[in-house]
Amino acid sequence: MKVTQAIGDKFAIGLSFACAIHCLALPLLFVLVPSMVALPLHSEAFHLWMVVAVIPISAYALTMGCKQHNRTKVLLWGVAGLALLILAVALGEDRIGEIGEKSLTLLGATLVAIGHWMNYRLCHQHDHNNCDCPEH
Repeated sequence: MKVTQAIGDKFAIGLSFACAIHCLALPLLFVLVPSMVALPLHSEAFHLWMVVAVIPISAYALTMGCKQHNRTKVLLWGVAGLALLILAVALGEDRIGEIGEKSLTLLGATLVAIGHWMNYRLCHQHDHNNCDCPEH
């Protein structure tokens, strides 16, 4: 497994979890720590920048992994998740409501994380003799 591809998978999984935590925990944090309301974490720009960050990372890691293990199903998980994340940003809270946006975002982030987890696992199981990965 290429080290950069493995890092990309791990980073994309982390971004997916950060997105889920942002959607689920941010309202609770605003109640517990009222000064956080001053931070621009609840704006639509946050969602846009998360998607902008995850698209190139996911595209690289998933395509490199797919070249290695030849399982396009893994790539489809990630693409479906990215499509849902893009759809959530494109439609926004104004068109589909807060629950609709959060639902699409959480489902998309979950699919992206599943795709990267499967990709990482398959690449890690792949023949280690022909890669530049560190030994485990």
